[in-house]
Amino acid sequence: MELTLLYPGQGSQAVGMGRDLYDRVPEARARFDEADGILGRALTKIIFEGPDEELKGTRNTQPALFVVEAALTDLLFANGVVPEYAAGHSLGEYSALYAAGVISFEDGLRTVAARGAAMAEAGQLNPGTMAAIMGMDRDAIAAVISKIKSGVVVSANENTPDQTVISGEVGAVNEACNLLKEAGAKRAVVLQVSGAFHSPLMQPAAEKLAAALEQVKFSSPRCPVIANVTAKPEGDPAVMKDLLVKQLVSPVRWVDSMKALAGCKPSICAEVGPGAVVKGLVKKCLPEMNVVSCDGVNNVYSLVGRE
Repeated sequence: MELTLLYPGQGSQAVGMGRDLYDRVPEARARFDEADGILGRALTKIIFEGPDEELKGTRNTQPALFVVEAALTDLLFANGVVPEYAAGHSLGEYSALYAAGVISFEDGLRTVAARGAAMAEAGQLNPGTMAAIMGMDRDAIAAVISKIKSGVVVSANENTPDQTVISGEVGAVNEACNLLKEAGAKRAVVLQVSGAFHSPLMQPAAEKLAAALEQVKFSSPRCPVIANVTAKPEGDPAVMKDLLVKQLVSPVRWVDSMKALAGCKPSICAEVGPGAVVKGLVKKCLPEMNVVSCDGVNNVYSLVGRE
């Protein structure tokens, strides 16, 4: 069974995610235990028991989501699923690379843990924030924020045709929110995040990530991976590695990525991970796209026709 696999990023986490995998699938339990051993700490306990504020911390959220998404991917593959294409939103791109066989579980987990730590540190070094802008297209948003001179503010996540997340210095983001509402945006909501992700303020994290990635082997993919930065299917391991570094300071081009995916004419897309954020974004970009949720054992078994 061929599927296009889509992976959510930070913000999709929830205390208790993946618990059914741990309880019902021995191979998944081994993955969680392996993750704790690799990291040298009880990440699984935080995933299953929280508290929520601890799981939300960037240092924990990123490896936690990678572990859950990798365990779900393993279960899909064990039940005959073959990836046709893969894509992930921001952090989810690492799970997409794992699904495509580009990185191993251990390398992926170590890299994601390093990424989360580096982003948290960059957030402290260069304080910033993000805001979701609804009801305005990205070109109009870009035109408004290009006029702001009070500080750094850029488009960070191009999520749907009428929702873009901006990122940058606190004062500049607040100014942008006011100007965008005056220009016709329906809503401008400042997000509870620990840094200005996907903006130039993440450059220190990009440099640390580049150093971490030098130690990681990237293999040729078993399926194309649509990259956030280029919004097109990539197959060159060296290019994929370089794009992960650029991703930290570049916008997540999800709208264009989904247009590229539509051009590939996939049959069924599955969101592999907790929640349904990506499914919602895809449906707003491409209403005709068939997207199913794979956030637990029952969903996976239902999809593959197993009782």
